[in-house]
This record gives sequence, C-alpha cells and structure tokens, in this order.
Amino acid sequence: MSHAYLAALSRSQADSEAYWLDAAHAIAWDRMPSTAWTEGQGWFADGMMNTCYNAVDRHVAAGRGDAVALIYESPVTDTRTAYTFAQLQNEVARTAGMIVAQGVAKGDRVIIYMPMVPQALIAMLACARIGAIHSVVFGGFAAPELAKRIDDATPTLLLTASCGIEGSKVIPYKPLVDRALALATHRIERVVVLQRPQAIATMQDGRDLDWAKTVNDAQPVDCVSVNATDPLYILYTSGTTGTPKGVVRENGGHAVALAWSMTHIYGIRPGEVFWAASDVGWVVGHSYIAYGPLIVGATTLLFEGKPVGTPDAGTFSRTITRNDVRIFFTAPTAIRAVRREDPDGSYIRQIGTGSLRAIFLAGERADPDTIEWSEGPCNARSSTIGGKPNWGGRRLPPVLAWGTTGARRAAQVSLCPALAFAWWTMVELTSRRVRPAMS
Repeated sequence: MSHAYLAALSRSQADSEAYWLDAAHAIAWDRMPSTAWTEGQGWFADGMMNTCYNAVDRHVAAGRGDAVALIYESPVTDTRTAYTFAQLQNEVARTAGMIVAQGVAKGDRVIIYMPMVPQALIAMLACARIGAIHSVVFGGFAAPELAKRIDDATPTLLLTASCGIEGSKVIPYKPLVDRALALATHRIERVVVLQRPQAIATMQDGRDLDWAKTVNDAQPVDCVSVNATDPLYILYTSGTTGTPKGVVRENGGHAVALAWSMTHIYGIRPGEVFWAASDVGWVVGHSYIAYGPLIVGATTLLFEGKPVGTPDAGTFSRTITRNDVRIFFTAPTAIRAVRREDPDGSYIRQIGTGSLRAIFLAGERADPDTIEWSEGPCNARSSTIGGKPNWGGRRLPPVLAWGTTGARRAAQVSLCPALAFAWWTMVELTSRRVRPAMS
C-alpha cells in the first residue's frame, strides 16, 4: 500500500469523526454540520447544503464561470458541444424553472428517461437545485420495467427524449413511454419531451410538452437549501427477481464522499478532464459523470457512443486525445470489445492517449489478459489499494445507501457507500503486475 493511503487510513481509524468532519470542508454548506456520523440520523445530520450549488454555482461564484464544465461528444450524431460553468448554470437554472412550473416541489420525484445527451445531466442537476428527487431510468428500458419504476417512485413529472441512438440504430423512446404510462397504476399529468431530429415524437395533447419551448418560457430559479440527509436520488437496481429495488442516496454524505474520492482516489484537479465511459442511467454515471467531477471543479465528458462501431475501435483514443482527458474510467467489457476489434492495439498506438494519466477499470471482474493488454498499447500500469483475491475493498464513508421496500418505506441497506472499491485482483497478477495506487 502507498504511504498516502496508509496515512489517510490511520487518521480515519484514529478519529473517524474528526476525519470526516474535516473532509466535509471540501464542499460548501449553508449550515456546517457539527457531527459527521450520528447513529439513527446519518451523515452530517444537522448540516444544510445544495448539491447543485456545489457542482455548478460555487465555481461561478469563485470566478471560474468561463472554465469548461461539460463536454458532450456524440460520434453517433457527429456532434461536439462544450458548456462553461456559467453556461451550465444558466441551462440548469432554466430547466429547474421548467420543472417547478410543472408543479414539482422539494421532495417530489421526477423520472428522467433519456439518452446520453446534455439535457439528461442538466435535468439531474436541475432536480437537485430545487430539492426534488430524480430517478434516472436507463434510456431504452422496456415499457413494463419503466412502469414498475413509475409505480414505485410515484413521480410528479417525467422527462424524456423522442429517441436514443444505439450505434447506427435509432430507438424511439416516446412509444415506450406511452406504453409504460398506460401500464402504470400511478398517473403522471405532465411529460416533457426533448425532440431529436433523428425521430420526432408524436405528442399527446394536454399531457406532453416540448422541451425546447418549455425551457425557453421558464424563469430561472435559485438553489434550495436542503438537509444533508434529504434524498438526492433514487436509482433502481436491475434486480435478479421480483420488483426492482430502489436505492436512495442522500445529499450531504454523497457530495462529501464524491469530493473525497475525486481527490484521494482518482487524483483529478480543477480544470482537468475526467471521462467515465458509462451511462447516466447507472450509478457510475450518477457519481462520475453527473456529480463527482463537477463538485471538484473538473470537466466531465458525456459520451454518446460505443467503444467500437462508432465508428471504429479507435473512438476511445480519439476522444481521449481530442479532449485532453487526464483520467479515464470504464468497464473491462469495453476494453475487451476494443481488444477484439483491434487485438494489436494499432489504433491506440497510432492515435496515442495524449495527456492521459490513469485508466480505472471497474464494475466487473478485470481478467489478467484484459489488464495486460491495456498495459501494452496504453503504456499503463495496474493499480490497487491493497487487498487479496475476491476481496471487496475497504469501506469508504460517508455515503449512506437505502433501499425502498414494498411498503414504500426506506430500509437501511448498509453503511458501505457504493463508492467502495470492489475489485477482483488475481493471484497471478497480484504477485507480479499490481502496484499500490497513490504512491
């Protein structure tokens, strides 16, 4: 293990309360908490803050409004757009105004069923801005699955797009939404639709609203202060049996843990580009596309494409070099897909990896062949923070995960923050290839 990690571990074990109260200074508070963990109440229980303010507004207030906050890369539509923090603040504030105009208030739920477009991330931040609870459903999920989530979350509003794009295939979303609303018991009075030129949706009079027009007519709104223990979002697991299980994340501990991880695990700095090649419909997309990078003032990259086929196995390398990505986070499956198409790593060797400092593989087992292939053309080294085969990593406070029950009450799942590493180091790799991180 590295000296830095051991020192942090030692401090947190010696006085966990003081350690996490000190870590809480990494974010802005409307009311600074007096305690870190309180049994029965949670993390930073008497603190008040706003996650959107921490991700967007405070950087503008600090004079970094012209710094790039969000880069949108879409090889499937041949589009690249960048938003500064000031531009993102304006878009989020207006979108929040649009949501409020549809009757959404603090504590209400909003379903977001969208592809990987900037408006999806903006909608998440807009909900956080007003204290509403967003529930992002992976775009393209079947209507019955969407209906289950509607019935469990009982949202006031549904935000969607006319379509998503999977490789070269256009997937109309609106028919899926219409079918889900017909199947669901819970009634939603308003649906806001982002019309994309690849497939224009048919609108239902009296219920459906055009996103562009509705946002344009909206008045921007300010951030609403919330309790640290108030929910930020509900994210449903796919589940193996029965009804999907909703995990509820709270505002304060979530923001502190993300700020801590971005600094101490990923080593990202303000102004640098962080790319998590995931989807906002998954937890990685929530943590490391929508919130983590922005909270620490870094640039987040939103990618609408695939590791191969959009247009080829070189798309990751081109995206990394074109955008000066410093930290790249993806799943081993994505690397395996690139390797199948380009076993010699010719695209990577030809295009390069620019200023890339580190690659993080997570979300599933990283097999030795995939790791070793990455170490070759990427000129990378595998890293971990100690451990043993099949070991899930140490607990990293202070995210509190909750699950929704059939009785619609929150039931505590664990103190494990879901930021906790889960890696599967292999015996043969551990002994000869893996070195400690943060050395």
